[in-house]
This record gives sequence, C-alpha cells and structure tokens, in this order.
Amino acid sequence: MGQVKSKRRYDSSGRRAQARRNRDAVLDAAQRKFLAAGYAATTIAEIAREAGVSVEMVYKAFGGKSGLVRNIYERGLRGRGSTPAYERSDEMREQETDAKTIMRRWGALAAEVGSVVTPIRLLMRSAAASDPEIAALLNESDDERLERMRHHARFLADRGCLRDGVDVGQATDIMWACTSLEIYDLLVLQRGWPRDEPDAPVGAAADSLALSAPLSAVRSHHHGHCAR
Repeated sequence: MGQVKSKRRYDSSGRRAQARRNRDAVLDAAQRKFLAAGYAATTIAEIAREAGVSVEMVYKAFGGKSGLVRNIYERGLRGRGSTPAYERSDEMREQETDAKTIMRRWGALAAEVGSVVTPIRLLMRSAAASDPEIAALLNESDDERLERMRHHARFLADRGCLRDGVDVGQATDIMWACTSLEIYDLLVLQRGWPRDEPDAPVGAAADSLALSAPLSAVRSHHHGHCAR
C-alpha cells in the first residue's frame, strides 16, 4: 500500500509541475505573439500551437486573450528576481537611511519591472479602445500603481524626507507620473535612455523633480531615519 501512495503522490506532484510548465509556455508564447503581431491579430490557436498545448487548455487556464494579458502583466510585476520586486522594495526602504539612495534604488526596481511590463502596458493601451476587459485592466493597473506610489510617499513624509513645499499628494503624483508608461515610452523607447540602470528613467526623473530632500535639508526634529 505504501508504494501505491508514494506513486500517487509522485504522479500528483508531476502533474502539477507539468501544469506549471504548460502555463509558463503559454504565457511565453502569448507574450511573443502579442508583442510581435498585436493584440487583435493574435489568435488563441496560434498561441496554443506555439506553446504545444491544446486550445481548450488555454481557455480553461486563462479564459481568453484578456486573461492571458492580465497574467503576463502580473507575472512581469514580480520583476526578474526570485523575490517579488515590491517585497524587495519594502525591505530595502526599512534598512536604508539615506533619502536619495532610497529614491535611486526605487528607480532601479522600477526600471527592472518597467523593462518587462511597459511593452505589455503599451499593448494594453492600444487594445483598450476595442476591448473593454483590457481597458478595465489598464485602469486597474494605473490605480494600483497610484496606491503603491502613495505608499512610498507616505513613507518618505513620515521620515521627514520630503522637501519643504512637497506634500504627500504631490510626491504621490510625481512618482506616479515618473512610473507611467508614457514616461518610459518617451525616455527609454524614443530617447534611448538605458533600460536597466538605477538612473533610468524613474530615479533620474524623480530626483530632478526634487522629490527627495537634499540631505542638508532634513531637519533634526523629524524622526531621524533619513541621513543628514
């Protein structure tokens, strides 16, 4: 009996691993197809054929093209590391005391994620005009990014790291604008800024907009978490 149970556990584990590989293969194929041919011109049949799976499997796992785009986008938000980018971001900011360093490292993480997800977001923007589900996803992604930037701005404000005259709302809006697909499109795709360096494009843009305080301007009566 023990051998039967062991075999069943192995079979179950093997099936789950194969299912994960199939999902990844479908998402990889869908991303290549969407970015090469566009959202409207790409078919589920083409994606399934390239991934080596059935059309039925794609529909069952993802529900259609909009579901594929959502999953590709959400996968991209994790970044390239083994730990999701947003977790690395929060861990870093709790350990770092220098406001400018925090901003530059946020910029590096945003560039890492942006190099992956911005082509998808540009695809979403073009598809949104004809696909209500993609339009809703695009709006949702902007809302989530706005909330994340508000999260960052409150952190900076709580530690006295915003310049005089810059409040949480302004800091939120500036970071939200700097992480927009429009900024990435203009600076990286059109003007050739480097994709994966800490200065590009969010760190440099946010720095030039005076989000983080000069180290000499952080007053001693604040919490003292930012270097002076």
